[in-house]
Amino acid sequence: MNIRPVRTRKEIKDFIEFPLKLYKNNPYFVPCLYGDEKAMFKKDYLYRDQAEYESWVVYDGKKVVGRVTAILQLASNAKWKQKRVRLNRFDCIDSQEVADLLLSTVEAWAKEKGMEEVVGPLGFSDMEREGLLIEGFDYLNTFEEQYNAPYYQTLIENHGYVKEIDWLEHRIFPKKERDPRMHRIAEGVMKRYHLHFATAKSKKAFIKRYGNELLGLCEKTYENLYMTVPFTDNIKKNLIKSFLLIIDLRFVALVLNEEEKPVCFGLMFPSIGEAIQKSGGRLTLPTLIRLLKAIKKPTKIDFALIGVDPFYVNMGVPAILFDKVQEYLAMDGLQYFETNLNLENNQSILNMWKNFDNIQHKRRRSYIKKV
Repeated sequence: MNIRPVRTRKEIKDFIEFPLKLYKNNPYFVPCLYGDEKAMFKKDYLYRDQAEYESWVVYDGKKVVGRVTAILQLASNAKWKQKRVRLNRFDCIDSQEVADLLLSTVEAWAKEKGMEEVVGPLGFSDMEREGLLIEGFDYLNTFEEQYNAPYYQTLIENHGYVKEIDWLEHRIFPKKERDPRMHRIAEGVMKRYHLHFATAKSKKAFIKRYGNELLGLCEKTYENLYMTVPFTDNIKKNLIKSFLLIIDLRFVALVLNEEEKPVCFGLMFPSIGEAIQKSGGRLTLPTLIRLLKAIKKPTKIDFALIGVDPFYVNMGVPAILFDKVQEYLAMDGLQYFETNLNLENNQSILNMWKNFDNIQHKRRRSYIKKV
């Protein structure tokens, strides 16, 4: 076996396609978009102005048996006053030997950079896939999160990694009747503080008018959450570009005050995981047709972003989002909502789901090891 840093076109292809082959017949695996993965190896990749990173592939003869990326997130380390490297895109066959080779390579790279810890799995920012799946292997993954086999946990822990924090995921089910009490509270809060929902004639007009302010409130809301990274102009531009592709104004709840400033938001997307499974993340014509169908008439909804301006948290404003979710859950044909990742110590958001019929069906973990 040998491990190589990714340099050539073939090595880039091997790196991107390894998990597609590893999970080819797995009904719960949802790939990343192929083009997004390829972009990581371009000189103008949006995170290059705030991070250094290296990727490797392990070969057993000519066969790929593992891959990994190490990220030195300079902005994160500066914000949190840490010396850390992030473990990212870790995939391998069920072999401790391969896992040890991958993880030891990341740790050696971290030491070369003068770092003291390796943590993860984490992305370049919290807007990327993160966390190792340790519960919920028999549930379909959302497009926003990464799937992995159960044996990954054993391989990583055998190499000396320990838990730093977990994320929980919930599935929210429709109710036949809307809670009238919550609806009255929401209407009362809107009236008392002179709040209203943002509207726009098109998603392009919405993004142009509110995109930057929404991202600003998002950054403010998430500022003190685990390992969040400040947005650069490049990141904001990329997020807005992504929003234009998949945002659906039916599932955007942005509440404004009298000055037309955002005070809370709930951003949800029609689930597109099943639509891109068959193509391996490639945007083929059949995939685009499936995507359009999934977006036009969704049966499943993914929570993407949700937050409340800290100034308004204790004024009952979260009830507005609760009530809006109730409205969405009443849609014809909707099977369930997926919350995606919520930190296990984020009680304000976890308490929100207690107002609905739900199950906590997945758990993901971020590990840490001193090097």
